[in-house]
Amino acid sequence: MLQTLTLSQHMRAVLVLGLPLVASHLAQFAVQIIDTIMLGWYGVEELAAVTLAGTFFFMFLIMGSGPAWALMPMVAEASEARDDVRVRRLTRMSMWFSVGFALLVLPLMWMSAPILRAIGQDPDLSLIAQNYLRIAGVGLVPALLVMALKSYLAALEHTRIVLWATVLAAVMNGVINYALIFGNWGAPELGVRGAAIASVVIQIASGLVLVVYAARLNAESSLFRRLWKPDWEALSHLLKLGIPIGLTTLAEVGMFSASTVVVGLIGTLELAAHGIALQITATFFMVHLGLSNTATVRAGRALGRRDEQGLRRGALAVTLASVVFGGLTVILFFGAPEPMIKLFLNPAEVRRDEIVALGTVLLIVAALFQFADGAQAIAMGLLRGVQDTRVPMIIATLSYWGVGMTMSYVLGITLGLGAVGVWVGLLLGLVCAGIFMSWRFWKSSSRIGGALSGRAA
Repeated sequence: MLQTLTLSQHMRAVLVLGLPLVASHLAQFAVQIIDTIMLGWYGVEELAAVTLAGTFFFMFLIMGSGPAWALMPMVAEASEARDDVRVRRLTRMSMWFSVGFALLVLPLMWMSAPILRAIGQDPDLSLIAQNYLRIAGVGLVPALLVMALKSYLAALEHTRIVLWATVLAAVMNGVINYALIFGNWGAPELGVRGAAIASVVIQIASGLVLVVYAARLNAESSLFRRLWKPDWEALSHLLKLGIPIGLTTLAEVGMFSASTVVVGLIGTLELAAHGIALQITATFFMVHLGLSNTATVRAGRALGRRDEQGLRRGALAVTLASVVFGGLTVILFFGAPEPMIKLFLNPAEVRRDEIVALGTVLLIVAALFQFADGAQAIAMGLLRGVQDTRVPMIIATLSYWGVGMTMSYVLGITLGLGAVGVWVGLLLGLVCAGIFMSWRFWKSSSRIGGALSGRAA
């Protein structure tokens, strides 16, 4: 007989599982923030170039992450049903896909400058971005493996190791960046190349930590034994769920990536302000993303034990947590935007005041979409947990591109509102996604609950 938990008990469970995941996402994003801050101090041109490069790299990281994200609800469900063999099969094939995809797209990193120029970016910035990507692109292999192992461990609720491995990576990144970007401690001054080297090193280090932990965790069942042996059935199941997840996330990330390209058409100063505001906004979004992962695991486990009431109460608990944090973020964005923006700029930068002024306006627009952004993230996590991915993919594509990107271009370029117009377009896209993703989960919860009850019977 299932144990019925109260809402407060669900909230406590969400926090116990979710806080390490939130912290690990923040630590992971701190790697990118450190790059941005240090390169912002090194030079505005380098900051703008790595904003482009980071967007390019992240797009392919997201494209290859679908099976890793699909692994989380599938392992959670299988683990709750005590099907350890299925857990191992799925995890191994997720790692297979990660390596294969990364190797497939490495040539695009090597020839990224012509691609960036072809979409209208400044030739000088494109060349600097390519210098970064020719090194950082190698890190896509360990980065995708790390995502697969993090999903596996999070689904088993081993979240503390995920946190500490990510914190270690963030600290290492800061130290190596400080040495190689600026040439400190006798190291060569490598600028953006130094930042790229640091990224590759910490991705490899993170991967080694998680591999060792996962191997010790599964000493008896041996997760990595016969790793080279293909399992086409497990891979097929991963791709069936993972491809829509990857495309859904690509639609969202692609909207922000495309917004960077559009702002790049406006000017270097605008691109620098956009990059800083995007980094700040994304930092706060990491909390919603951690809660979204929590929603996926909790919903997947409810699915595995056929717990209809637990699914709904757990969904309400994680939604309330997201709403509370969204309110705090709105207050901070309205109340103290300038100190956050100034962290990313050298006090001696001659265009500092202009960048701060524009970045402040962009953060005010960002404050307006905090609740919508949180709502779409949580609803998407819940839908993944119950393995509903196809309709969310359609909703995401229509919201982020049909509304968000279309309005960003119209407002920013056609109507001449600049970077602010681009961000208003992002706001409209996120509002649409938040409304329809939430509607999809709560409207279908009765159907899901009925299916759970039927399967339990």
